[in-house]
Amino acid sequence: MIEIERKFLVLSDRYRVEASKKSTIAQGYLNSHPERSVRIRLNDQKGSMTVKGKSNQSGLSRFEWEKEISKTDAETLLGLCEKTIIRKIRHEVSVGNHLFEVDEFEGLNAGLVIAEVELSAENDVFSKPSWLGQEVTGDVRYYNSNLSKYPFCDWE
Repeated sequence: MIEIERKFLVLSDRYRVEASKKSTIAQGYLNSHPERSVRIRLNDQKGSMTVKGKSNQSGLSRFEWEKEISKTDAETLLGLCEKTIIRKIRHEVSVGNHLFEVDEFEGLNAGLVIAEVELSAENDVFSKPSWLGQEVTGDVRYYNSNLSKYPFCDWE
């Protein structure tokens, strides 16, 4: 399966009042190589394992495979993950026909807020809410796998 998404920084916390759902996420990486990553995620009580391939040249799309796993398996596998476990609060906001996932990072990545929107095609048109800021699609600094190695608190 191919994942197509765009990422943006967030200008204000207006998305919070527009959100229809909020969840707590912990995620780590069993492998965070630039060519592929293997992610373990615990989203509230639901576990998952995801394999992602290298992004295309524009950074808009890449291979993604995801499988649900038990909460217990996710907790155990998080203990085997590389360096930093990413912790964030995710807000889901519907805008037009699209769903934005807005992540408020915590811990070593506190202060960083990123919105992602999944698309059906790279040229898919979508409405941009007023709180959406600079696009960072394809900027590897904002990949979660990179944030686990080079947290936002260490950026200059």
